[in-house]
Amino acid sequence: MWDNRSARDWLASLPDSRICSLRWQTILRYAAITFIISITLSGVFLFRRPEGFLRDGGSHYFEYFWNRTSNHPIDQLISDAHAFHENLLKQRSFDLPTGAARYRERRGRHPPPGFDAWFKYATEHDAIVVESFFDRIYADIAPFWGLDPQTTAERAASWEHVVRVRNGVANGTGNTEGKVPWLQLWTGLVSEAAPWLPDVDMPINYMDESRLIVPWEDVTGLVEKERGSRSVKPLEEVVTKYSGLAKVDARGHDVEPYRPEWLGGSYWNLTRVACAPDSPSRNVAPIENFEELPVFPDNWDPDYAYKGYVRNFTAAMDPCVQPHIRGLHGTFAEPLTLSTSKELIPLFGGCKLPVNNEILIPGAMYLTDDPFYSGGDTHGPPWRQKTDGVVWRGVASGGRNKKENWSHFQRHRLIEMLNGTTVSGMEENNSRAMTFEMPPLQTYDFPRRREGTIGAWLEEFSNAGFVNLLCFPEDSNCTYVRPYFSEVESIPMKEQYKYKFMPDVDGNSFSARFRGFLLSTSLPLKATIYAEWHDDRLVPWLHYAPMDNTFQDLYAILDYFTRDRKGDKSARFIAEEGRSWGAKVLRREDMLLYVWRLLLEFARVCDEKRDVLGYIDDLRPAS
Repeated sequence: MWDNRSARDWLASLPDSRICSLRWQTILRYAAITFIISITLSGVFLFRRPEGFLRDGGSHYFEYFWNRTSNHPIDQLISDAHAFHENLLKQRSFDLPTGAARYRERRGRHPPPGFDAWFKYATEHDAIVVESFFDRIYADIAPFWGLDPQTTAERAASWEHVVRVRNGVANGTGNTEGKVPWLQLWTGLVSEAAPWLPDVDMPINYMDESRLIVPWEDVTGLVEKERGSRSVKPLEEVVTKYSGLAKVDARGHDVEPYRPEWLGGSYWNLTRVACAPDSPSRNVAPIENFEELPVFPDNWDPDYAYKGYVRNFTAAMDPCVQPHIRGLHGTFAEPLTLSTSKELIPLFGGCKLPVNNEILIPGAMYLTDDPFYSGGDTHGPPWRQKTDGVVWRGVASGGRNKKENWSHFQRHRLIEMLNGTTVSGMEENNSRAMTFEMPPLQTYDFPRRREGTIGAWLEEFSNAGFVNLLCFPEDSNCTYVRPYFSEVESIPMKEQYKYKFMPDVDGNSFSARFRGFLLSTSLPLKATIYAEWHDDRLVPWLHYAPMDNTFQDLYAILDYFTRDRKGDKSARFIAEEGRSWGAKVLRREDMLLYVWRLLLEFARVCDEKRDVLGYIDDLRPAS
């Protein structure tokens, strides 16, 4: 080892040119090390968190990436979604006066009494309050303004299963023996807000399927009454306390539930009368023979799509604008249960068709920690460590699938479309499958489609199958689907999260796994005809990839995300932004705030003084 003196002596003995050279070598070496460290730290800060490369520095990446390389319809849809969401966030309310003012501007009324406590909880729990996030509440409540408030209150109180709030305490009433724990889960949620709620009753739909379909003409008349009643009353006319439910409670709790006329028959016939008279589906008869294979529309170019890809996801759910859906969804083939009324009664549930009249609340299974739905504590590895593939596991639900109708069920179609052997045979023989036809080349023109290699690709890329075929009758041994499907081993949700792509389609009603998918590090591909509480706060192509309910766009979407590095970054961008946003607006606190506000509104619509009932403290002069 040299000491300091020997090192100095050695340097002194060198010529000046050699010393200069050594100095430059040292400078260059340190410059290179500094450059490598800066690049490494940039990558860490850019990619280390689930929210990835959006917000702040990431938004600059977004602008740079898409604005310079947009050459696919999905590029435009992602860009539009990002711009829409940025504008949406500019409408966020951070304080009570602003929130109340935006309420009056959008709703045409004063907020309900208790709005201040609701807003206080929201701000204390870092909730993102954008008034349009609650539009579903007002669409659901609006028809009840056209009914007698006392009648609505009495019918709500006497239902078979009710979350009942009295004196700041919530209790679930009704026999739930042998039933799923929905009542307990919803009661637990309401209990958290009960100290600030007025006396109110929340009657629960305990069926998977929606139960109310009021004809279009009737609902339109009720909604017009609501519009006519809107008014921001002068302060001196406003009543700031609810009347309560003393009259309802005086009748006792042994009152028989009000039972409207429950109807059976064709669910499509019940649905289409709830469509506008000039809608495409209103006068289309139901399918008579489900043994015939499903028919796909020719030259399908709906207004809700942009060059073959869903742009307006709300319209894409609507059976009124797509009559062919009656042959492509189990709800219209043969629902598992059918007990529907054309009369408007108060009933709350976790999902509904756009034409149904239940009042939406967060699905009960979103409130459970069951890893079957949530995936447990893990939500998947970082994107770069994921399997480059698509995964789906589930049961063959969607209704009662039988020999005569199974080819019309959405889950059967998804699994057959993801079967590489089936698709390869279709490509080789230019044929169709039992549940679907190959997408039209004129709309979805990409190399794998032109070259007939989608099937070969899926054999490596896809891992999808049924864990239970749920055949009817049970003793059929599923002989009618055995040539096309076989049951496969289940995969725990936490293992599914190791894949990049996770399709999510309806079962008997909505899919209770969607929230878990959104909160994962994977990319959900979503198709549904069922509306949910969260729809107004999620943006398709920014938080998930939407699909048409025909699934004709499925291959093209997957091709876009997998064909090159740009597609993979697009998929990662949506997956990570969806997870980041979901962690901010799909929390239990957000579900609580939604139901809390909904019950304030429902209590008001059941109040005999509802037209003058409101919150006005923000408008009073400061004392």
